[in-house]
Amino acid sequence: MAVRISQELKRLLPQLRYESTAKRLRAKLGDALVLDSQRAVVLWEPDRYLPVHAVPADDVVARLEPDPSPDAVPPERPGPPSSPFPFAPHTADGEQLAVCVGGTLVPGAAFRLADPDLAGYVAFDTDAFSWFEEEEPILGHPRDPFSRIDVRASKAHVRVLLGGVVLADSASTVRLFEGRLPPRSYFHPDDVRWEHLVPDPLRTVCPYKGVAKYWAAPGLGDGRPVAWSYGPYFPEMLQIQDRIAFFDERVDVEVDGVVQGRPRTTWS
Repeated sequence: MAVRISQELKRLLPQLRYESTAKRLRAKLGDALVLDSQRAVVLWEPDRYLPVHAVPADDVVARLEPDPSPDAVPPERPGPPSSPFPFAPHTADGEQLAVCVGGTLVPGAAFRLADPDLAGYVAFDTDAFSWFEEEEPILGHPRDPFSRIDVRASKAHVRVLLGGVVLADSASTVRLFEGRLPPRSYFHPDDVRWEHLVPDPLRTVCPYKGVAKYWAAPGLGDGRPVAWSYGPYFPEMLQIQDRIAFFDERVDVEVDGVVQGRPRTTWS
């Protein structure tokens, strides 16, 4: 019997999942080393799509302590978040920990896993530290080893509307295909109706595409951002640099005159 791989991956979603990585992994807080490991794993907690890193406790240079207050507000992170979801609350069994490094206590930044297959492993908050694979700094949460991105030029005629108002219209977009996410159309700025958009203060980071800035459409939607763009960061993402994409979950999209249904995702 044939197996559809995406359905198998979805079936595993409620479980604690991990995959080993051969890359040397380090984390720092400022100039202070937090961990240094060649035994790291990419870890997905149950019902989570975005992974974090976990390493054996023996590879942690910082001191791990019981979290003094599980409800304590973590310190301000140095940059945009890598995920719309905080590191806690956790969906796996284990113990939430504070990380003490260089005289600084970072509450709730680590999590000791209780699963016997990951005995001794500790997961870490991506946004609390600076991360390095081998000698290269990495941006955002770990890359999913089972996902990839393809970028393709498209001549399909795509229109984006909200409340009947056209926000973008083009027959020359760049289509980005990313794992299980809906395909995204990236518009040249000249094909966007900027009179309907205003900058939004939201900023996020993506380990594949870089730092995103956002726009909202006042009076047309529910106030949430409807569009975003990535600046220069990864050379392999040059095709989408400074182009504008829209949340298909929050706008109405027509492709070659056919109205598309709004997909249901985390960003709906």
